[in-house]
Amino acid sequence: MDDNPVYDITVLGAGPTGLFAAFYAGLRDMKTKVIESLPEAGGQLAVLYPEKFIYDVPGHPKVLAKDLVKSLVEQSQMFAPTFVFDERVERLRRVDVAGEEVWELVTGPQGSSHRSRTVVICGGIGAFAPNRLDRPGVERLEGRGVRYFVQDKRELRGKRLLVIGGGDTAVDWCLNLKDWAQEVTLIHRRDQFRAHEASVTELRNSNVTVLTPWELGEVLGSSSVEGATIFHSVTREERRLEVDAVLVNVGFKAALGPILEWGLELADHRHVRVNAEMATSLPGVFAAGDLVQMDGVEPLPLIVTGFAQAAVAANGARHYLDPSARLMPGHSSELRL
Repeated sequence: MDDNPVYDITVLGAGPTGLFAAFYAGLRDMKTKVIESLPEAGGQLAVLYPEKFIYDVPGHPKVLAKDLVKSLVEQSQMFAPTFVFDERVERLRRVDVAGEEVWELVTGPQGSSHRSRTVVICGGIGAFAPNRLDRPGVERLEGRGVRYFVQDKRELRGKRLLVIGGGDTAVDWCLNLKDWAQEVTLIHRRDQFRAHEASVTELRNSNVTVLTPWELGEVLGSSSVEGATIFHSVTREERRLEVDAVLVNVGFKAALGPILEWGLELADHRHVRVNAEMATSLPGVFAAGDLVQMDGVEPLPLIVTGFAQAAVAANGARHYLDPSARLMPGHSSELRL
């Protein structure tokens, strides 16, 4: 038995987009492998905010991120794809296998080899890390009351919480925790928010204390967070807040990493250029999700966008493998699952 078989399609990334791509590849009767650099499926949803509600997934008025991941994994397993965790693809190259030219994906640091006729890159925003806040006490008390992620919101039960940021993550966490924590205060250095308008309206009508334009001065405490000082961005007025926990949500740094070295045509340093079929500049290589950009189309980094692109990419891969196969196979309700 070949210990390194050639798969019809290999999906890079087991976030929401990758999981749906794996499901749709199975729907098109392709032998599928999924490679994920993290130790579990779910991508950002599992790592950054498993306890956060998501409001913009069709059919779900709201759904916990971890529950959405669970459902997507269950859906993908209908066709028994092969999952490989804790491996990041470092190199992508063409090799000959028994007279057939296929893609070889080499992972590091162990250098495992995976072979596939087609590839769908669903790497999200690439490697990501939170933007750190350079203020006194923040680094010293990280993990002792200062946090950038919420893996288990039970740890914030009954706490006096200070949230810092003005984007969707900060606003959504305020709304998620407003009836869970003892009290929630949000500070943002600008008067305008970058979050969805409906979320900002809900925030302003909630019991969350919203202070703009205010910034963090210092996190106070010896062995744990005991308070924080904040200052007004314009007047420089200072205040002290009595808080037990600080949640910093001021964005993330993202990088495509090794993908930059694969010879793909890029739209910029953060996006891979694709056509309407989600095909990249490399034969048999497709991409979907937050890392892609089509000419003249502003990227819309939503989960629902990734779902649609994943279906298009999987159909494109099927058509690439067999040009006689229909690009659009019909509705799933017409197929026998």
